[in-house]
Amino acid sequence: MPSALPLGLPAPEDGILPTDAAVGADARDFGLYVHIPFCAVRCGYCDFNTYTATELGGGASQDAYAGSVLTELGLGAVALERSGVPRRPMSTVFFGGGTPTLLPAEDLAAILRAATATWGLEPGAEVTTEANPDSVTPESLRILRDAGFTRVSFGMQSAVPHVLAVLDRTHAPERVPQAVQWARDAGLKVSLDLIYGTPGESIDDWRASLTTALSYGPDHISAYALIIEEGTRLASQIRRGQVPPIDDDDHADKYALADELLTAGGLHWYEVSNWARTPDDACRHNLAYWRGSDWWGAGPGAHSHVGGTRWWNVKHPRAYSTALDTGKSPAAGREILTTADRYVEDVMLRVRLREGLPTGKLAPAGRTAVAGLIADGLVEPAAAFAGRVVLTFRGRLLADAVVRRLLPD
Repeated sequence: MPSALPLGLPAPEDGILPTDAAVGADARDFGLYVHIPFCAVRCGYCDFNTYTATELGGGASQDAYAGSVLTELGLGAVALERSGVPRRPMSTVFFGGGTPTLLPAEDLAAILRAATATWGLEPGAEVTTEANPDSVTPESLRILRDAGFTRVSFGMQSAVPHVLAVLDRTHAPERVPQAVQWARDAGLKVSLDLIYGTPGESIDDWRASLTTALSYGPDHISAYALIIEEGTRLASQIRRGQVPPIDDDDHADKYALADELLTAGGLHWYEVSNWARTPDDACRHNLAYWRGSDWWGAGPGAHSHVGGTRWWNVKHPRAYSTALDTGKSPAAGREILTTADRYVEDVMLRVRLREGLPTGKLAPAGRTAVAGLIADGLVEPAAAFAGRVVLTFRGRLLADAVVRRLLPD
């Protein structure tokens, strides 16, 4: 079951933002996130806002979905203009889900064309779609590349069949190298997503997934620890004792192995859970999130952020399309971040980056804490003396603890 939306203030039906949202906008990058909420099968660990065909019910259609997104893009352009936010070309576009490639490639291309006509696209912009390995073909990937997509992120998760079975993943492991090759042939950069810590996954299983993923020569790999979300099927299975619970020590061992093998394989960490072959291969869209840039999030349940105002759309595709059909914003709620809120988020996110957090951005209590973090081996001394908080390997394992010490009560 998808997770609940956050509580917040009522969102205006016209989508107009507070006047403060426009302040400094010219100096911030602008991106677009497009949420495609459809999946062939709901994975047992997933609490994302996604729906299978049987879960959609009446009044919601995959066939009509692209049209609803196009309507929101038009509404968004008007709302930003009326809010005094200058029109800026998109520096990144990211189609996520769900499984975006369950829609016809022509629909994804049409959304990108409409977004480009609405806001413009910077030269050399990054345009990514997520995909399952079994949801693409050579032809669909060529259509995406011709439309302006530059990158595809495949949900590989594991190379081990019994691990994929626990995760309810439907693709066969041998489909991944085929999909990667098709993407390469189409001229797209390739990222692979992996998950570690699945119940029943041994350290050798994880080693096999890492070495297999590296053998495909991706430009980028994300490796995420499995988090058990309440309301998911996997959470119920653990509660009933059908599968073992996850283990923090196991996660730490597997993260260490990932960093060792990925680094040896020519990839370098740039965020705690992400490794890229070169700086140009890092996911610029996610970096924009971590650096506090602006983005419009289109689609049911999508979140947006412009100049310290954050809002989120209604979750169900039917409610989403109904709002747009009546000329109203699909936003369900919003929050206006205070200076203190933005400071906390900036510290929490930037400290996870390889580039680190400038110590000058820290409040006095946070700057005082840096010396103790160096002594405890959590922060690189040379970087700290040069004015940046950069995590050591041990610091990456304990990133949340580092943040707590940088943000004392």
